[in-house]
This record gives sequence, structure tokens and C-alpha cells, in this order.
Amino acid sequence: MTINQIVTPLDSAVLETKEQYKVYFKIVVHALNELVDSVEKEDICTHAEATFVKQYGELLTYSLEAFRIKYLFDDEEKMRIDLTESGFPSYLEFRYLYNDLELKQEHVNKLPEVSRLKSEFLETLMKDKQPINDRRLHQAASLVYYTSVEKRFIYNRFVQGKIIPVMGLDAEYMVSWSFYDVTFNRPFICFMYFDLNKEKAEDIKAELYAVLKQSSDRDMPIDMMAYAIDKKLPNVFPKRIKKLDLGPLHSVFAKDELEVTHVILKAIVEKTFDLSAYAISLHADEAISTSEFKEGGFFKKQTLQVWEKSKRKSYLFCPHRVMQALYDNIPETINALTGNPIEISSLKLE
Repeated sequence: MTINQIVTPLDSAVLETKEQYKVYFKIVVHALNELVDSVEKEDICTHAEATFVKQYGELLTYSLEAFRIKYLFDDEEKMRIDLTESGFPSYLEFRYLYNDLELKQEHVNKLPEVSRLKSEFLETLMKDKQPINDRRLHQAASLVYYTSVEKRFIYNRFVQGKIIPVMGLDAEYMVSWSFYDVTFNRPFICFMYFDLNKEKAEDIKAELYAVLKQSSDRDMPIDMMAYAIDKKLPNVFPKRIKKLDLGPLHSVFAKDELEVTHVILKAIVEKTFDLSAYAISLHADEAISTSEFKEGGFFKKQTLQVWEKSKRKSYLFCPHRVMQALYDNIPETINALTGNPIEISSLKLE
């Protein structure tokens, strides 16, 4: 089967064939890397923020490579992706991956030894001139999967970043975190700039991390997120909170009502675009503290921030040919973006 013969049912969220896996992983990894490389160049993020975006992006691409190895020769299990305004794997896939690696040694003990498989493969290929059967290939892929994938590098539902000192933005410190929203099946990256009362960052680190994981591990309005964090941390004074929503990924594997997706799908069907045509959206929300107020009883008052939510910024990253088609077909939608579409490199599958 050639690349152009791949058929992906738009009503299905399961990748059925090795060809589909190959194309899907190439598109997702390429799109994600292009987006990560562009956020600082386009002034969407500061240098410090872009550094963290890159780190979270590396966790995602590492996990995608683990998925690729896991499902390469597995005929029994199929990987599910969210085709509705996501384009990324279902969160459950990350959970299954994590659970697999929790039982890593038990799985490895059930597989043949590496040296034995190597000898068998060499004899089959060189001496018998026969192809390796699928069962042995699956065992070999499983061995690679269980012996090369590290659990600590898997993108989890909540990923905590470090507290770092910052200059400017009227704050002393910045902390980042990322989460994979289980409703939208998309990754989000957040940054909070804050001051402290009299404490040192090291002294409040554990409490701060616990509150972020408890209050900010899913998508919600940015001002609601800011208030929830502020309320639970009396000795931390948040000044600015920023949230990046990565996606959706618009490609041949998408199934949604978004105009960008439909332009790309139509062009692929009409053979105007290659199967690898794609675009990826990014949305940025920000809330800034404008003043303070006190809340509580006579003997115990807490200083809280008054938050002002900025207008959501929407960006679209796509190759030049896709950009031209979008301007030709849906100019009003494209002109409604925060800025012109950001050009990124196209992907060649062959």
C-alpha cells in the first residue's frame, strides 16, 4: 500500500494499519516541533517561557515515539486519537503507557531474551531467506518498548515545572506547569509570575506545587484559575498568569466542524494537497493583577488580587500552500486571527 492509498475513516478514532500509524506520528511530531520552534520567534512567549515550552514539547514527542514503538507490531490493541478539535492521542493512551511501564519488569520477563531473538532473526533472514513473522516482530518491538522507554519522561496528566527568579514583568518569580486536559485531549502550558511575602521560594515550593496540581490541572477560564490559586496561597501574590492551548491539529486525521480543517480535508480529497498537509492552532489567555483587596474576618484578613482578563489571542501555524488555500476559501476566519498565519515548513512523507 502506498502513502496515497491510505484511507482514514472520518467517523473512526482508531488507527488500524501500520501505514496510518506511520503517517499520523510523522504529522503530529512535525507539527508540534514546528510550533514549539516558532513561539519565541513570533513573540508569543518570552525566552524563558519558550524554554519551558520546548521542554514540555520534548516530553510530548518522547511519549509519541513511545506510542509508535508500542503499536508498531501490535495487531490486538489499536491506538485511539481524539479527532474532534484535538488531533492528539486520547489522554487514556498516556495513562495506559504509564501503567505499562509501572509493570515493566513483569512484561519483560514474559518475552524472549534479546540475544535469542537476534540469533533467530539472523538465521531466518540470512540462512533461510525468509521474512520474520509478525509475532516475532511484535516481541522485538515490545522488547525495545519496555527496555528503552523511561517512565519519568512520559507526559503525564499534570507536569510541574520549576520556580525560577525573573527580571521584569513586575514580579520576582515565575513558575510553569503543563497539563493534558482529559475533556479536550489537548496539552496546555501555563506560567505564573508572582511575588512572595517574606518567605523564600524554597520554603513555599511544596505548598505551591500542591495547589497548582489541585487547582490548575484542567482547562478553565483564566481569571477563575488565577483566583483559585491566589485564594489558596496566602503568602504568594500572583501578578500575571498565562495559559497556552496547543491545538487543535488540523490534518487528514481530524474530524471536527472547524473551517480550517474542512479546507485542508477538501484539498486532500481533490488531490490539491498531499496527505501530509496540516495546520496547528494555538490560543493564548492571560490575566493580570490590577489591584488588591482584603477578604476575611476582623482577626484574619487575606490580601487577594483583582484580575483583569485580556482578550484571547488566536494563532495559526501552517505551510505556505495551506496558508494560500485558507486565504482563498475562508478569508474572514483568517483575518479574525490575532495576526497573519505563521508560516512553518511543510512535511514530505516520501
